[in-house]
Amino acid sequence: MIRKRNVGSHKSAVGNTPEVTRVRTPRKDRNEVLATVSSLLGSKRVTLQCMDGVVRMGRIPGSKNKRMWIREGDIVIANPWEIQDSKADVTWKYTRPQIEWLERKGYLN
Repeated sequence: MIRKRNVGSHKSAVGNTPEVTRVRTPRKDRNEVLATVSSLLGSKRVTLQCMDGVVRMGRIPGSKNKRMWIREGDIVIANPWEIQDSKADVTWKYTRPQIEWLERKGYLN
C-alpha cells in the first residue's frame, strides 16, 4: 500500500494576518526607547541602534531569554541603565503586524 503525504496541508499566514488594535509603546516615564537589533553578540547580548542616536549593548534578562527569540533587524524596546548609558535591557520585542502599526503611526522614522 502506497501512502501519500499531505503536502501543503498547513495554513499559510499570508492572507490572514491579525488586525492590530493595541500595541505596547515605549514609556518615557520608565526611560524606555525603541531600538533596532544590529548584531547578535552571544551569551544573551545584542548590539542595539537606539532611536535616540546611541548605540548600546543590550542584555536579554533571564526571565525573557527563552520567550523572546531575537534576530538581527528586530525592533525592540530597550530600557537604558541609569548608571551606564551605553548599556540597556531588552524588555519587549515587536511582531511584524505591530511594526507595521508603529510605522503607520509615526513611531519609527
